[in-house]
Amino acid sequence: MKKFAKLTIFFTLSFAFFFVAAILFGFVSFWVSSVSIISPEAGFGRDFSPVAWTATSVALYFSILITLGYSVVQKIPASGSIFYIAALALIFTSASSMTSGRLEVIGPAFIPASQLHAGPGLILSRFDNSIILLTDSRETLGPRLVAIPNQPLIYQEVPLGPNNTVLSLPPLPFHNVIPWFIQSVGVDLALNAVNLRTLFERNLIYFIIYSFLLILLLSSLRFILELSRWPLANIFLAVFVFRLILSLEVFLNSTEINTLIDSFLAGRLPYTFITPAAFAVLAIIIMLYTILTGVARSPSRKSSGGIA
Repeated sequence: MKKFAKLTIFFTLSFAFFFVAAILFGFVSFWVSSVSIISPEAGFGRDFSPVAWTATSVALYFSILITLGYSVVQKIPASGSIFYIAALALIFTSASSMTSGRLEVIGPAFIPASQLHAGPGLILSRFDNSIILLTDSRETLGPRLVAIPNQPLIYQEVPLGPNNTVLSLPPLPFHNVIPWFIQSVGVDLALNAVNLRTLFERNLIYFIIYSFLLILLLSSLRFILELSRWPLANIFLAVFVFRLILSLEVFLNSTEINTLIDSFLAGRLPYTFITPAAFAVLAIIIMLYTILTGVARSPSRKSSGGIA
C-alpha cells in the first residue's frame, strides 16, 4: 500500500508540474508573439482555454510516461500499476478538462497594457537584416523596403508569395526556426488538445470512454521500460514509442482514415467508436504480451524447467 501511496503522490506532482510548465510556456510564447507582431490588435490572452487544453494533453502524455518509469524503479507489479496509473490519469485528465473549459475568463487579464503603434518609416532589424515599413504599423504585410547585408535595397509590395522566397528575412512576425521534431510534437499535442476539447463539449460519456482507452493504451506500454538493463536506453525507447502513439492518435482521428476504416467495417461499428476501438485492441494485445512474458520469466517456471 505504501508503494501505491507513493505512486499517487508521484503522479500528482508529475501531472501538476507538466500542466503548470505547459501553461507557463504558453505564456512566454504568447508574450513573444505579442512583441513580434506589430499590430494594435495583437493581444495575449483573448482565448486562453486552448493553452490550458494543450497543457492537459502535455500533462497526460508525459506524466504517464514518467510515472510508469517510477513504477518500474519501485518494482511495483505491472498488473497493478497499469490499471492504477490509468485510473489516476483518467481522474486528473477529467478534472483538468473541466478546469480548462472555464479558463477563457482570465484571458483579458493577460492582454498587454500598451501595444506598438507607429506610422510609416518604422525600422525593424534582426541579424543585420532590416525592414522599413512604408505604411502604418497596422498593415504588417503592407509595402516595405528590405535591407540585407551586401545586397541592394529591395522593395516588396506584398511580403508573401513565391517571388519572395529568396529573401533570408521572413515576413512579420520575426521568429526563430524551430526544429522539425519539436515542431511536429507541438502540432500533434495541439491537435490532441483540440480533439479532447471537442469530445468534452459534445458528449461527456464518450469523452470519458475515449480518454480511458487512450490512457489504458499508454499505461500498457510499461513493459518497454523493462526491456533491457540500461534504464537510459529504455527511457529513450519509451519516449519514441509515446511519440508514435501520439502520431497514431492524430492519424486515426483524421476524417479520411475514419472514413476508410468505416468503409471496411461496412457500418458494423459506429463511426465515432472507430478510434477508441483501435486503442482498446492495441491495449489488450500489449497487456496479453506483458502477462505472457511475465509468466515465462516467473521463478517457479524456471525452477520447474531446471528440475526437468
